[in-house]
Amino acid sequence: MTLNATIYKATLQIANMDRNYYHDHALTLARHPSETDERLMVRLVAFAGHANEVLTFAQGRLGAGPNSEDEPDLWQKDLTGAIELWIEVGLPDERAIRQACHRAKQVVVYAYGGRKADLWWEENRGGLERAKNLTVINLSPETTRALAALAKRGLELNCMIQESQMWMGEGEERVEVKLTVMMEGKM
Repeated sequence: MTLNATIYKATLQIANMDRNYYHDHALTLARHPSETDERLMVRLVAFAGHANEVLTFAQGRLGAGPNSEDEPDLWQKDLTGAIELWIEVGLPDERAIRQACHRAKQVVVYAYGGRKADLWWEENRGGLERAKNLTVINLSPETTRALAALAKRGLELNCMIQESQMWMGEGEERVEVKLTVMMEGKM
Protein backbone atom coordinates (compact mmCIF):
# COMPACT_ATOMS: atom_id res chain seq x y z
CA MET A 1 0.00 0.00 0.00
CA THR A 2 1.45 3.35 -1.08
CA LEU A 3 1.08 6.30 1.22
CA ASN A 4 0.01 9.56 -0.37
CA ALA A 5 1.56 12.96 0.17
CA THR A 6 -0.15 15.32 2.60
CA ILE A 7 -1.05 18.65 1.04
CA TYR A 8 -0.13 21.85 2.88
CA LYS A 9 -1.43 25.25 1.82
CA ALA A 10 0.66 28.26 2.72
CA THR A 11 0.18 31.96 2.26
CA LEU A 12 3.61 33.52 2.43
CA GLN A 13 4.06 37.29 2.61
CA ILE A 14 7.64 38.20 1.77
CA ALA A 15 9.30 41.53 2.49
CA ASN A 16 12.87 41.19 1.27
CA MET A 17 14.44 44.60 1.78
CA ASP A 18 17.83 43.38 0.56
CA ARG A 19 16.42 42.64 -2.91
CA ASN A 20 13.47 45.10 -2.90
CA TYR A 21 11.10 42.17 -3.33
CA TYR A 22 7.65 42.49 -1.72
CA HIS A 23 5.13 39.87 -2.72
CA ASP A 24 2.46 37.51 -1.41
CA HIS A 25 2.60 33.89 -2.55
CA ALA A 26 -0.16 31.28 -2.32
CA LEU A 27 1.73 27.99 -2.20
CA THR A 28 0.70 24.36 -2.28
CA LEU A 29 3.28 21.97 -0.86
CA ALA A 30 3.12 18.20 -0.92
CA ARG A 31 4.68 16.62 2.15
CA HIS A 32 5.81 13.10 1.32
CA PRO A 33 5.21 10.56 4.14
CA SER A 34 8.99 10.30 4.63
CA GLU A 35 9.37 14.06 5.00
CA THR A 36 9.38 15.78 8.41
CA ASP A 37 7.80 19.10 9.39
CA GLU A 38 11.35 20.38 9.82
CA ARG A 39 12.25 19.62 6.19
CA LEU A 40 8.97 21.05 4.90
CA MET A 41 9.65 24.33 6.70
CA VAL A 42 13.25 24.46 5.42
CA ARG A 43 11.80 24.19 1.90
CA LEU A 44 9.66 27.25 2.71
CA VAL A 45 12.72 29.11 4.00
CA ALA A 46 14.55 28.28 0.76
CA PHE A 47 11.59 29.54 -1.26
CA ALA A 48 11.42 32.77 0.75
CA GLY A 49 15.14 33.40 0.36
CA HIS A 50 15.04 33.16 -3.44
CA ALA A 51 11.42 34.03 -4.19
CA ASN A 52 10.37 35.45 -7.50
CA GLU A 53 7.52 34.92 -9.94
CA VAL A 54 9.08 31.87 -11.64
CA LEU A 55 10.62 29.94 -8.72
CA THR A 56 8.64 26.73 -8.22
CA PHE A 57 8.62 23.56 -6.18
CA ALA A 58 9.60 20.69 -8.48
CA GLN A 59 6.57 18.65 -9.50
CA GLY A 60 8.41 15.32 -9.63
CA ARG A 61 8.97 15.53 -5.89
CA LEU A 62 5.23 15.40 -5.19
CA GLY A 63 5.14 11.65 -5.56
CA ALA A 64 8.80 10.66 -5.55
CA GLY A 65 9.72 11.81 -2.09
CA PRO A 66 12.58 14.00 -1.00
CA ASN A 67 15.43 12.00 -2.55
CA SER A 68 14.73 12.17 -6.28
CA GLU A 69 17.92 13.08 -8.18
CA ASP A 70 16.13 14.07 -11.39
CA GLU A 71 14.70 17.23 -9.92
CA PRO A 72 15.60 19.54 -7.06
CA ASP A 73 13.31 20.64 -4.26
CA LEU A 74 12.88 24.02 -5.98
CA TRP A 75 13.99 25.40 -9.28
CA GLN A 76 13.80 28.34 -11.57
CA LYS A 77 13.90 27.94 -15.33
CA ASP A 78 14.18 30.54 -18.07
CA LEU A 79 11.83 30.74 -21.05
CA THR A 80 13.88 28.18 -22.98
CA GLY A 81 13.66 25.63 -20.16
CA ALA A 82 17.29 26.07 -19.09
CA ILE A 83 17.72 25.76 -15.33
CA GLU A 84 18.83 29.04 -13.78
CA LEU A 85 18.56 28.01 -10.12
CA TRP A 86 18.54 24.54 -8.54
CA ILE A 87 17.81 24.35 -4.79
CA GLU A 88 18.29 21.22 -2.67
CA VAL A 89 17.23 20.81 0.96
CA GLY A 90 18.96 18.39 3.30
CA LEU A 91 22.24 16.52 2.94
CA PRO A 92 22.38 15.47 -0.71
CA ASP A 93 24.91 13.14 -2.27
CA GLU A 94 28.06 14.89 -3.52
CA ARG A 95 27.75 13.27 -6.96
CA ALA A 96 24.17 14.50 -7.33
CA ILE A 97 25.22 18.05 -6.42
CA ARG A 98 28.08 17.99 -8.94
CA GLN A 99 25.60 16.84 -11.61
CA ALA A 100 23.23 19.65 -10.63
CA CYS A 101 26.10 22.14 -10.95
CA HIS A 102 26.56 21.00 -14.56
CA ARG A 103 22.84 21.28 -15.31
CA ALA A 104 22.08 24.63 -13.65
CA LYS A 105 23.55 28.10 -13.72
CA GLN A 106 23.41 28.31 -9.91
CA VAL A 107 22.93 25.61 -7.24
CA VAL A 108 22.08 26.23 -3.58
CA VAL A 109 22.00 23.58 -0.84
CA TYR A 110 20.15 24.30 2.40
CA ALA A 111 21.73 21.83 4.83
CA TYR A 112 20.34 21.20 8.30
CA GLY A 113 20.62 18.59 11.01
CA GLY A 114 23.14 19.93 13.52
CA ARG A 115 26.13 17.63 13.97
CA LYS A 116 24.96 15.43 11.09
CA ALA A 117 25.12 18.44 8.74
CA ASP A 118 28.57 19.35 10.07
CA LEU A 119 29.81 15.82 9.34
CA TRP A 120 28.24 15.90 5.87
CA TRP A 121 30.08 19.15 5.14
CA GLU A 122 33.42 17.77 6.42
CA GLU A 123 33.05 14.65 4.24
CA ASN A 124 31.96 16.48 1.07
CA ARG A 125 33.68 19.83 1.30
CA GLY A 126 36.71 18.94 -0.81
CA GLY A 127 34.65 17.75 -3.75
CA LEU A 128 32.06 20.49 -3.52
CA GLU A 129 34.52 23.39 -3.29
CA ARG A 130 35.50 22.80 -6.92
CA ALA A 131 32.01 23.85 -8.06
CA LYS A 132 32.12 27.59 -8.67
CA ASN A 133 28.32 27.93 -9.00
CA LEU A 134 27.46 26.24 -5.69
CA THR A 135 26.33 27.90 -2.47
CA VAL A 136 25.94 25.85 0.72
CA ILE A 137 23.89 27.28 3.59
CA ASN A 138 23.55 25.60 6.99
CA LEU A 139 20.58 26.17 9.29
CA SER A 140 21.03 25.83 13.03
CA PRO A 141 19.15 23.03 14.82
CA GLU A 142 17.46 25.63 17.06
CA THR A 143 16.11 27.38 13.97
CA THR A 144 14.79 24.25 12.29
CA ARG A 145 13.12 22.99 15.48
CA ALA A 146 11.43 26.37 15.98
CA LEU A 147 10.28 26.38 12.35
CA ALA A 148 8.92 22.84 12.66
CA ALA A 149 6.81 24.00 15.60
CA LEU A 150 5.07 26.47 13.24
CA ALA A 151 4.12 23.76 10.71
CA LYS A 152 0.45 23.02 10.10
CA ARG A 153 -1.62 22.25 7.02
CA GLY A 154 -2.94 25.82 6.68
CA LEU A 155 -0.07 28.29 7.13
CA GLU A 156 -0.23 32.07 6.99
CA LEU A 157 3.40 33.05 7.25
CA ASN A 158 5.23 36.31 6.90
CA CYS A 159 8.91 36.55 6.14
CA MET A 160 11.12 39.58 6.51
CA ILE A 161 14.66 39.73 5.18
CA GLN A 162 16.86 42.69 5.97
CA GLU A 163 20.66 43.01 6.02
CA SER A 164 20.99 39.26 5.35
CA GLN A 165 18.88 38.40 8.40
CA MET A 166 15.62 36.48 8.04
CA TRP A 167 12.63 36.24 10.35
CA MET A 168 9.66 34.00 9.68
CA GLY A 169 6.50 33.79 11.68
CA GLU A 170 2.79 33.48 11.97
CA GLY A 171 0.77 35.92 14.04
CA GLU A 172 2.78 36.86 17.10
CA GLU A 173 5.17 33.90 16.83
CA ARG A 174 8.49 34.81 15.18
CA VAL A 175 11.53 32.69 14.42
CA GLU A 176 14.90 34.19 13.63
CA VAL A 177 16.20 32.02 10.82
CA LYS A 178 19.90 31.59 11.47
CA LEU A 179 21.63 30.88 8.17
CA THR A 180 25.35 30.18 8.02
CA VAL A 181 26.91 30.40 4.55
CA MET A 182 29.46 27.57 4.39
CA MET A 183 30.41 28.28 0.79
CA GLU A 184 29.28 30.99 -1.60
CA GLY A 185 29.22 30.36 -5.33
CA LYS A 186 29.59 32.96 -8.00
CA MET A 187 27.10 33.54 -10.76
